[in-house]
Amino acid sequence: MNSLDRKLLREVWKHRGQMISIAAVVAVGIMVVLTMRGTYNSLELSRSLYYQQSRFPDVWANLERAPLSLIQRIQNIPGVAVADSRISFAATLDVPSIDVPALGQFVSIPENHRPLLSDLHLRQGRYITSGHSDEVIVSENFALANEFIPGDTLRAVINGRLKDLKIVGTAISPEYTYAVPPGALYPEDERFGIVWMGEDALGPVFDMDGAFNEVILTFGPKADANRIISELDRVLEPYGGLGAFPRADQLSHQILESELEQNRSMGTVIPVIFLAVAAFLLNIVLNRMIATQRTEIAVLKAFGYSNIEVGVHYLSFAMVAVMLGTLVGIGLGIWLGGEMVTLYGDFFDFPTLRYEVSYGLIGIAVGVSAAAAAIGAMGAVRRAVQLPPAEAMRPEPPARFKPGLLHRLGLERLLPTAATMIVRNIERKPFRTTMSATGVAFALAILVVGMFMFDSIFYMMDLQFRMAQREDMALTFNSPLPRSVEHSIRNLDGVTKVEPYRFVPVRLRSGHREHEVAVTGLEAGTRLRRIISADGRQHPLPPEGFVISKYLATDLNVSVGDYVSVDVLEGQRIKTTVQIVGIVEDFFGLSVYMQLDALNRLTRGARSVSGVFLLVTDGYESRINKKLKGLPAVASVASPAQTLASFEKQLDEGMYISIFFMLGFSGVIAIAVIYNGARVGLSERGRELASLRVMGFSRREVAILLLGEQAIITIMAIPVGWIIGYGLAAALTLSIQTETFRIPFIVSTATFVYAALATIIAAVASGLLVRRRLNRMDLIQVLKTRE
Repeated sequence: MNSLDRKLLREVWKHRGQMISIAAVVAVGIMVVLTMRGTYNSLELSRSLYYQQSRFPDVWANLERAPLSLIQRIQNIPGVAVADSRISFAATLDVPSIDVPALGQFVSIPENHRPLLSDLHLRQGRYITSGHSDEVIVSENFALANEFIPGDTLRAVINGRLKDLKIVGTAISPEYTYAVPPGALYPEDERFGIVWMGEDALGPVFDMDGAFNEVILTFGPKADANRIISELDRVLEPYGGLGAFPRADQLSHQILESELEQNRSMGTVIPVIFLAVAAFLLNIVLNRMIATQRTEIAVLKAFGYSNIEVGVHYLSFAMVAVMLGTLVGIGLGIWLGGEMVTLYGDFFDFPTLRYEVSYGLIGIAVGVSAAAAAIGAMGAVRRAVQLPPAEAMRPEPPARFKPGLLHRLGLERLLPTAATMIVRNIERKPFRTTMSATGVAFALAILVVGMFMFDSIFYMMDLQFRMAQREDMALTFNSPLPRSVEHSIRNLDGVTKVEPYRFVPVRLRSGHREHEVAVTGLEAGTRLRRIISADGRQHPLPPEGFVISKYLATDLNVSVGDYVSVDVLEGQRIKTTVQIVGIVEDFFGLSVYMQLDALNRLTRGARSVSGVFLLVTDGYESRINKKLKGLPAVASVASPAQTLASFEKQLDEGMYISIFFMLGFSGVIAIAVIYNGARVGLSERGRELASLRVMGFSRREVAILLLGEQAIITIMAIPVGWIIGYGLAAALTLSIQTETFRIPFIVSTATFVYAALATIIAAVASGLLVRRRLNRMDLIQVLKTRE
């Protein structure tokens, strides 16, 4: 070990507090990269392998009924690699452990071989066997939630007939990696499950013997996806085709893709902020070190050390901080990445899901961190290299200052002496002040971005479940029923109000743009299900025409007063045009509303309903649910209050974890910036502050002069941080705008206040650390030091 190495170790130990704070910033940056991008890579790898092994389809198409012979025609469409048919229906499940009817999505599978596409991954038990029409495989989460095991009996109401089914296995499927029941926002495993049943057994039950009602297919090399989907729609049109859709629009895939994209984005943006802060901190620390070591630099050069050796020595100081941060960041990143992947495993079903350590990613993270540190240190290192030995032996010439803004305005005389000294010092170093304030502002902005999500989600849920969905129960029937069913439901004990609704699948066209959606028919003056816009106001439902989501209106490029072509995808499959009479900004799905009577006239069919909304007397819910479980026509029962309570419980569990990490991220930046700023200030003004102590100033008064500068920087940073956080939150809101859901842009006053308080607490903690060092300052030693 040569003398420069020993000097480096002494300097690292002398500045250990600053080194630790800078290393912490680097560590968090690397940790976020390895956690977020590592989780993204792990999920992406697991998903790709799962899709490949299970032969995940590229296109889905639902229809009313078609003969099996049609599948060969679909297979012959140019570009189609494999096409497969199946039967898919929803049916009521009677689960003893819950009061309400559960919903089962029945999907046919071959008895004699595994599915050609979308194969199952068995978790327990075995595959079904030919000749046993009562054997089924159920989704793993549904089985776990209801404590089903292979060998148990599952009772289902299939096409109006009660049937006992034998569970022979549990499985997962790539189509239901995130299994959400129709009309819901997230999985409800107790009340919704997938049931795979032999096609020879399921076909006759649903009048599908020798027929199918769903097609799935994969593309061949260099296939034209749009052309294949258009041709598939044309082939299925005579058989009640409801419109084919690609993998990108498959619900489970879409939700998973959204999560992956968020991880990728967060794993890029947050580390950039942290590494930029680390570069700035290294710049100010090294600049001050070189300013106080001019004589040592001159001696080193006089003894024959080259400029390169001196430059490498000071650059090594920065690299030590990076090395320490790297070691901690890699360890924390790998650990937290593993925990994050485990957490995702609770929501998304994969055969195997584990955190994959990417040495390439570690190399990139370390390389970028080292580059950021080098950039931050380069200016200071250049000063050391370019400093001639003879000049370095002399003290650094005093800085040249000029009157500041407050002095020129004559406002300094209005301030106390201590405040004047603080303000002058800030005005004399505008660049450092600006960068320090910016660093603290970004610390606050991270908190705003993290906490605004909860403001938006709580507002969105309150709007949806307390203002729009005002019913106690929502019943969905297996198939549309006559309006007379309302009277039967109204006669149930405890039911005080019944309002019908209807869903009709349609294809909307405007120019070359089109979309398959469901029109919701509501009664005029409906009270239990209202159309509420993003600002909380109720939107009226005119006697004729469509009221549609703003997202859908943008997608179709239509506005109020325009007409859209409508292809009804059921019944007589009417083709007509309908005027857009209203556009409402909502948050879930692509909504199209119409008065129920107008919708029935549009379809030219019987006056029928798809379900009803109920208002019930308190205490009667359990009794009504038990009654509904025995009604074959009822496919599902939803309770907005229960859905909201369950959602809030899940959100609360994740909210505290998220806030903890955001506070940690923010605190690391704020403490590092303020602590280093105060330490550099103490180094620069040590003689001045010691002289004031000798002149009779108390420790408290001297501390105010030193820490008051950081306090003002923190106060300056708070409104800037609010603005930056507000802008980042707005950008994040725009990035989370999908067909499935949209996040409203809501930032509450409380979020701004809590973010500011957290930043102030971090500033106070930093101040206490510096105050402790200030109190231990050796006045005689400082006054003997030659600048």
